[in-house]
Amino acid sequence: MKKRYLITFGVVLLVLIIDQAVKIWVKTSFDYNDPSVDLIGDWFKLNFVENQGMAFGATLGGGMWGKLLLSIFRIIAIFAITYYIVKQIRKNASVEFLVVTGLILAGAAGNLIDSMFYDFAFKDMFDPCIPFNQLEGSGNVMECSYYGYTEEVEVRHRGFLFGNVVDMFQFDATWPSWVPWLGGSQVFPAIWNVADAAISIGVVMVLLRQKVYFPGKKRSSTPKNDG
Repeated sequence: MKKRYLITFGVVLLVLIIDQAVKIWVKTSFDYNDPSVDLIGDWFKLNFVENQGMAFGATLGGGMWGKLLLSIFRIIAIFAITYYIVKQIRKNASVEFLVVTGLILAGAAGNLIDSMFYDFAFKDMFDPCIPFNQLEGSGNVMECSYYGYTEEVEVRHRGFLFGNVVDMFQFDATWPSWVPWLGGSQVFPAIWNVADAAISIGVVMVLLRQKVYFPGKKRSSTPKNDG
Protein backbone atom coordinates (compact mmCIF):
# COMPACT_ATOMS: atom_id res chain seq x y z
CA MET A 1 0.00 0.00 0.00
CA LYS A 2 2.82 2.40 0.84
CA LYS A 3 4.31 1.82 -2.61
CA ARG A 4 1.03 2.79 -4.24
CA TYR A 5 0.90 6.02 -2.26
CA LEU A 6 4.46 6.88 -3.30
CA ILE A 7 3.87 6.11 -6.98
CA THR A 8 0.51 7.87 -7.23
CA PHE A 9 1.38 11.07 -5.42
CA GLY A 10 4.89 10.99 -6.86
CA VAL A 11 3.28 11.25 -10.31
CA VAL A 12 1.07 14.08 -9.07
CA LEU A 13 4.09 15.97 -7.70
CA LEU A 14 6.14 15.41 -10.85
CA VAL A 15 3.38 16.71 -13.13
CA LEU A 16 2.88 19.75 -10.88
CA ILE A 17 6.59 20.57 -10.90
CA ILE A 18 6.82 20.30 -14.71
CA ASP A 19 3.59 22.27 -15.19
CA GLN A 20 4.61 25.12 -12.90
CA ALA A 21 8.20 25.24 -14.17
CA VAL A 22 7.01 25.63 -17.77
CA LYS A 23 4.40 28.24 -16.83
CA ILE A 24 6.81 30.34 -14.78
CA TRP A 25 9.45 30.16 -17.52
CA VAL A 26 6.96 31.21 -20.20
CA LYS A 27 5.42 33.98 -18.10
CA THR A 28 8.80 35.50 -17.24
CA SER A 29 10.43 34.99 -20.65
CA PHE A 30 7.73 36.01 -23.13
CA ASP A 31 5.60 39.08 -23.67
CA TYR A 32 1.91 38.85 -24.53
CA ASN A 33 2.48 40.20 -28.05
CA ASP A 34 5.53 38.05 -28.86
CA PRO A 35 5.12 35.93 -32.00
CA SER A 36 4.66 32.19 -31.60
CA VAL A 37 7.74 29.95 -31.60
CA ASP A 38 7.98 26.73 -33.62
CA LEU A 39 8.71 23.74 -31.39
CA ILE A 40 8.26 20.89 -33.86
CA GLY A 41 8.17 21.90 -37.52
CA ASP A 42 5.53 24.50 -38.20
CA TRP A 43 2.61 22.55 -36.68
CA PHE A 44 3.47 22.49 -32.96
CA LYS A 45 4.11 25.92 -31.50
CA LEU A 46 4.71 27.77 -28.28
CA ASN A 47 2.18 30.62 -28.12
CA PHE A 48 1.96 32.42 -24.78
CA VAL A 49 -1.55 33.37 -23.69
CA GLU A 50 -3.49 33.61 -20.44
CA ASN A 51 -7.12 32.72 -19.85
CA GLN A 52 -9.59 33.14 -17.03
CA GLY A 53 -11.29 29.78 -17.45
CA MET A 54 -10.92 26.02 -17.37
CA ALA A 55 -8.86 23.64 -19.45
CA PHE A 56 -8.30 24.83 -23.04
CA GLY A 57 -9.75 28.26 -22.22
CA ALA A 58 -13.31 27.14 -21.48
CA THR A 59 -15.15 29.36 -19.00
CA LEU A 60 -17.86 29.10 -16.38
CA GLY A 61 -19.91 32.22 -16.87
CA GLY A 62 -18.31 35.67 -16.88
CA GLY A 63 -17.19 38.33 -14.47
CA MET A 64 -16.11 37.92 -10.88
CA TRP A 65 -18.65 35.30 -9.83
CA GLY A 66 -17.99 33.02 -12.78
CA LYS A 67 -14.27 32.96 -12.00
CA LEU A 68 -14.85 32.50 -8.27
CA LEU A 69 -17.27 29.62 -8.82
CA LEU A 70 -14.80 27.98 -11.18
CA SER A 71 -12.00 28.18 -8.61
CA ILE A 72 -14.27 26.82 -5.86
CA PHE A 73 -15.34 24.00 -8.19
CA ARG A 74 -11.67 23.14 -8.76
CA ILE A 75 -11.03 23.02 -5.01
CA ILE A 76 -14.00 20.73 -4.41
CA ALA A 77 -12.96 18.51 -7.32
CA ILE A 78 -9.39 18.23 -6.01
CA PHE A 79 -10.56 17.15 -2.56
CA ALA A 80 -13.05 14.69 -4.08
CA ILE A 81 -10.45 13.15 -6.42
CA THR A 82 -7.88 12.91 -3.61
CA TYR A 83 -10.41 11.17 -1.36
CA TYR A 84 -11.32 8.79 -4.20
CA ILE A 85 -7.66 7.97 -4.89
CA VAL A 86 -6.99 7.19 -1.23
CA LYS A 87 -10.01 4.87 -1.16
CA GLN A 88 -8.81 3.10 -4.30
CA ILE A 89 -5.32 2.66 -2.85
CA ARG A 90 -6.84 1.04 0.23
CA LYS A 91 -8.88 -1.24 -2.04
CA ASN A 92 -5.69 -2.39 -3.76
CA ALA A 93 -6.52 -0.76 -7.12
CA SER A 94 -4.06 -1.27 -9.95
CA VAL A 95 -1.08 1.03 -10.23
CA GLU A 96 -2.13 1.98 -13.77
CA PHE A 97 -5.53 3.17 -12.61
CA LEU A 98 -3.99 5.12 -9.73
CA VAL A 99 -1.52 6.84 -12.06
CA VAL A 100 -4.34 7.78 -14.45
CA THR A 101 -6.44 9.33 -11.66
CA GLY A 102 -3.27 11.00 -10.37
CA LEU A 103 -2.84 12.71 -13.74
CA ILE A 104 -6.35 14.14 -13.50
CA LEU A 105 -5.69 15.32 -9.95
CA ALA A 106 -2.38 16.93 -10.92
CA GLY A 107 -3.97 18.74 -13.86
CA ALA A 108 -6.75 20.19 -11.75
CA ALA A 109 -4.30 21.27 -9.05
CA GLY A 110 -1.87 22.77 -11.56
CA ASN A 111 -4.41 25.18 -12.99
CA LEU A 112 -5.76 26.01 -9.53
CA ILE A 113 -2.28 27.08 -8.41
CA ASP A 114 -2.29 29.73 -11.16
CA SER A 115 -5.61 31.12 -9.95
CA MET A 116 -4.58 31.07 -6.30
CA PHE A 117 -1.09 32.56 -6.37
CA TYR A 118 -0.06 34.10 -9.68
CA ASP A 119 -1.66 37.48 -8.98
CA PHE A 120 0.63 37.72 -5.93
CA ALA A 121 3.76 36.18 -7.44
CA PHE A 122 3.55 38.29 -10.60
CA LYS A 123 1.69 41.35 -9.31
CA ASP A 124 4.04 43.77 -11.13
CA MET A 125 3.03 42.23 -14.48
CA PHE A 126 -0.62 43.28 -14.29
CA ASP A 127 -1.31 45.75 -17.07
CA PRO A 128 -4.88 46.87 -17.92
CA CYS A 129 -3.84 47.33 -21.55
CA ILE A 130 -3.02 43.63 -21.96
CA PRO A 131 -5.99 41.77 -23.48
CA PHE A 132 -5.49 38.87 -21.02
CA ASN A 133 -6.43 41.19 -18.18
CA GLN A 134 -9.44 42.83 -19.81
CA LEU A 135 -12.91 41.50 -19.12
CA GLU A 136 -15.94 43.27 -20.51
CA GLY A 137 -18.80 43.41 -18.03
CA SER A 138 -16.61 43.01 -14.94
CA GLY A 139 -17.48 46.49 -13.66
CA ASN A 140 -13.86 46.88 -12.57
CA VAL A 141 -12.63 49.95 -14.48
CA MET A 142 -9.01 51.03 -14.90
CA GLU A 143 -7.19 53.47 -17.17
CA CYS A 144 -5.20 52.08 -20.05
CA SER A 145 -2.54 54.35 -21.51
CA TYR A 146 -0.59 53.67 -24.68
CA TYR A 147 1.06 55.90 -27.29
CA GLY A 148 -0.04 58.97 -25.34
CA TYR A 149 -3.70 57.96 -25.53
CA THR A 150 -5.69 57.04 -22.39
CA GLU A 151 -8.98 55.20 -22.19
CA GLU A 152 -10.96 53.40 -19.53
CA VAL A 153 -11.23 49.63 -19.84
CA GLU A 154 -12.92 46.95 -17.76
CA VAL A 155 -10.43 44.51 -16.29
CA ARG A 156 -10.72 41.22 -14.44
CA HIS A 157 -10.74 41.09 -10.67
CA ARG A 158 -7.42 40.21 -9.06
CA GLY A 159 -6.36 38.32 -5.98
CA PHE A 160 -6.67 34.89 -4.40
CA LEU A 161 -8.60 32.50 -6.70
CA PHE A 162 -8.86 35.16 -9.46
CA GLY A 163 -5.54 34.74 -11.26
CA ASN A 164 -5.29 33.86 -14.94
CA VAL A 165 -4.22 30.40 -16.09
CA VAL A 166 -1.08 30.38 -18.25
CA ASP A 167 -1.27 28.44 -21.54
CA MET A 168 1.42 28.02 -24.16
CA PHE A 169 1.18 24.98 -26.46
CA GLN A 170 -0.72 24.99 -29.75
CA PHE A 171 -1.23 22.56 -32.62
CA ASP A 172 -1.16 24.74 -35.74
CA ALA A 173 -2.61 22.27 -38.24
CA THR A 174 -5.66 22.56 -40.46
CA TRP A 175 -8.06 20.05 -41.94
CA PRO A 176 -7.59 19.31 -45.66
CA SER A 177 -9.94 21.31 -47.87
CA TRP A 178 -11.77 18.16 -48.98
CA VAL A 179 -13.00 17.33 -45.46
CA PRO A 180 -16.73 18.18 -45.24
CA TRP A 181 -17.65 21.10 -42.93
CA LEU A 182 -14.15 21.15 -41.39
CA GLY A 183 -11.99 21.77 -44.45
CA GLY A 184 -9.57 24.66 -43.93
CA SER A 185 -10.31 25.06 -40.21
CA GLN A 186 -7.86 24.28 -37.41
CA VAL A 187 -7.78 20.68 -36.23
CA PHE A 188 -7.43 21.75 -32.59
CA PRO A 189 -7.57 25.52 -32.11
CA ALA A 190 -7.25 25.61 -28.31
CA ILE A 191 -4.00 26.65 -26.61
CA TRP A 192 -3.15 24.44 -23.65
CA ASN A 193 -0.62 23.65 -20.93
CA VAL A 194 0.89 20.63 -19.18
CA ALA A 195 -1.98 20.51 -16.66
CA ASP A 196 -4.55 20.41 -19.46
CA ALA A 197 -2.62 17.61 -21.15
CA ALA A 198 -2.53 15.61 -17.90
CA ILE A 199 -6.29 15.92 -17.45
CA SER A 200 -6.93 14.96 -21.08
CA ILE A 201 -4.65 11.91 -20.95
CA GLY A 202 -6.28 10.77 -17.72
CA VAL A 203 -9.83 11.16 -19.03
CA VAL A 204 -9.03 9.46 -22.35
CA MET A 205 -7.41 6.55 -20.54
CA VAL A 206 -10.46 6.13 -18.31
CA LEU A 207 -12.73 6.10 -21.38
CA LEU A 208 -10.55 3.65 -23.29
CA ARG A 209 -9.87 1.34 -20.34
CA GLN A 210 -13.11 1.63 -18.43
CA LYS A 211 -13.87 -2.11 -18.74
CA VAL A 212 -10.54 -2.83 -17.08
CA TYR A 213 -10.76 -0.09 -14.47
CA PHE A 214 -14.43 -0.68 -13.64
CA PRO A 215 -15.18 -4.39 -14.14
CA GLY A 216 -18.67 -5.74 -13.42
CA LYS A 217 -19.72 -6.76 -9.93
CA LYS A 218 -19.16 -10.42 -10.77
CA ARG A 219 -15.46 -9.74 -11.19
CA SER A 220 -14.61 -6.95 -8.77
CA SER A 221 -15.71 -3.50 -7.67
CA THR A 222 -12.19 -2.06 -8.21
CA PRO A 223 -9.43 -2.75 -10.69
CA LYS A 224 -6.91 -5.09 -9.12
CA ASN A 225 -3.16 -5.02 -9.47
CA ASP A 226 -1.76 -7.66 -11.77
CA GLY A 227 1.53 -7.94 -9.96
